[in-house]
Amino acid sequence: MNGKNILIVDDEAPIREMIAVALEMAGYACLEAENAQQAHALIVDRQPDLILLDWMLPGTSGIELARRLKRDTLTADVPIVMLTAKGEEDNKIQGLEVGADDYITKPFSPRELVARLKAVLRRAAPTDSEEPIEVGGLLLDPVSHRVTIDGKPAEMGPTEYRLLQFFMTHQERAYTRSQLLDQVWGGNVYVEERTVDVHIRRLRKALGDAYENLVQTVRGTGYRFSTKG
Repeated sequence: MNGKNILIVDDEAPIREMIAVALEMAGYACLEAENAQQAHALIVDRQPDLILLDWMLPGTSGIELARRLKRDTLTADVPIVMLTAKGEEDNKIQGLEVGADDYITKPFSPRELVARLKAVLRRAAPTDSEEPIEVGGLLLDPVSHRVTIDGKPAEMGPTEYRLLQFFMTHQERAYTRSQLLDQVWGGNVYVEERTVDVHIRRLRKALGDAYENLVQTVRGTGYRFSTKG
């Protein structure tokens, strides 16, 4: 066992069982819930390391549960991977917008599922650097995992935090979307490059009017973090 607890939230017992078998063979411990209410109780009581969350659930939908979890400071940092039969790009983007860390479309192979979970868990692991980084009134403290803007706490998700930390420690250089995926997402080949654009947009929103311009679009390349215009 690798000590990681995965919560599987799906209303179809055969799918939960299939996923649980694959994850347990890969060394994970599994918790199961068939609806949002059961899932929320387990999340509070057992504090899983990652949530595999089906988009379509009876009653409260998976997307609504994800939105609720990301709004609550107690559960905001728990990685969420959406399970969905919806392959349309708009639905994938909607899942990422509410704070999901990744999505996987049914049907999927157990091998692909395990690879994705490993990548998401790796991205969620703390980084080694402990020195605060400051750019003007923007301060990132790796020890407390907090970002402040002009002395006030900034609200951002875990992926936006990692993206900002990478940018602040690698300033004035342009990175392609592919390079950012490798550096921030841990080289997960399953994540599409458009995912980067979604999180860049969310990061800029979190930085607000005063600092959003630090994250610059480099036409034909990607993005860079720069204090220069």
